[in-house]
Order: sequence, then C-alpha cells, then structure tokens
Amino acid sequence: MSTLTLVHRRDCPLCDEMLAELHELGRTLPLPALEIVDVDDDPVLQRRHGLHVPVLLLDGSVVCRHRLDPQELERLLRARA
Repeated sequence: MSTLTLVHRRDCPLCDEMLAELHELGRTLPLPALEIVDVDDDPVLQRRHGLHVPVLLLDGSVVCRHRLDPQELERLLRARA
C-alpha cells in the first residue's frame, strides 16, 4: 500500500494550496493515505528540503515541489498499480 507525504511548513501559502489541490484531486482520483509532516520539526527534512516546500512524496520519492503536478502523480500511481 502506497503512502503520500506532504512536507510542509506552517504559514506557507503554497503548502496550503497544495493540500487543498490534493483534497480536490482525491474527489476524482483514488489517492493513498496522506501524511502531513512539518519540515521544521525534523532536522533531516530541513537539510533535505530546506526552503523548497511544499514537497509531495510518494513512498518517499519526490513527486513534485512547490506546485502540485497531478499528471505526474497519476502517472506514478498507475505505475505502482
């Protein structure tokens, strides 16, 4: 079973936008469970992603940064099916 992870930061409009777009996409496309993690709560994530949030991960691999790429996410989900 796959997992989506949204790496975000508090008070980040792009992060809020990606989360809203994911919820909207989930109405038409079955998405895996979504875990939301704060980049500032984890030193490893801070080093890895720094200011480049939001980041959407599928099973730990980067799907997209800054803006949701629904076509890429759908392509990766199909490849895992």
